[in-house]
Amino acid sequence: MTPLRVLDISEYKKLQKPTRGREEKVVFREHLKKVGAKHSHQRDVILDEFLKQRSHVSADDLYHKARSRDPRIGFSTVFRTLKLLKDAGLAREVVLADGISRFEQNYKHPHHDHLICTSCNKTVEFFVSEIEDLQERVAKKYHFRMKNHVMVLYGICPDCLKSDRG
Repeated sequence: MTPLRVLDISEYKKLQKPTRGREEKVVFREHLKKVGAKHSHQRDVILDEFLKQRSHVSADDLYHKARSRDPRIGFSTVFRTLKLLKDAGLAREVVLADGISRFEQNYKHPHHDHLICTSCNKTVEFFVSEIEDLQERVAKKYHFRMKNHVMVLYGICPDCLKSDRG
C-alpha cells in the first residue's frame, strides 16, 4: 500500500496564482447583480479588507479593520457582506475550536482541510489528495453531486501535549 502524502498547505499554496483582487471584485459585483443586492462603497471596503487577510478572520475582526477605514460601516453590514462573499464563492467559512466562525479566501485558492487544537486553537492547514478522492467516490456512490465540503479534525497539538495542557 502506498503511504499517504500529506501536503502542508504552505507547499500547496505555492501552486495558486495571485489575483490582486481585481477578479474577485468582478466576481463580487456580478454576484450582487445576480441576487439583486446593491453595490456600495462600504461593501468595497469590506471586500478590500477581507482580501488583505492571509489567514482566518472573524466577522468581528473584519468589522474593526473595515471600520478603521470607514467609521460608518456597521457590524450588520460586515456580517451580510461576508454572507454575500461566501455565496459568491469568494470566502469559505471555518468554525474553529472556540466555536467562532472565521472566513478565509476561497476564490482561486486551493482547497484544504484543517487540524485544530482544542487547547490553544492552533490551526494547521493540510491537503491529502487521497482524502479528496475518497470523498468524491463516496458522493458518487450515493449519487450526490458534491459542490463543496469542509473537513476539520479537532485534537491536541504537539506543543500542548508537551506542556501537559492537553
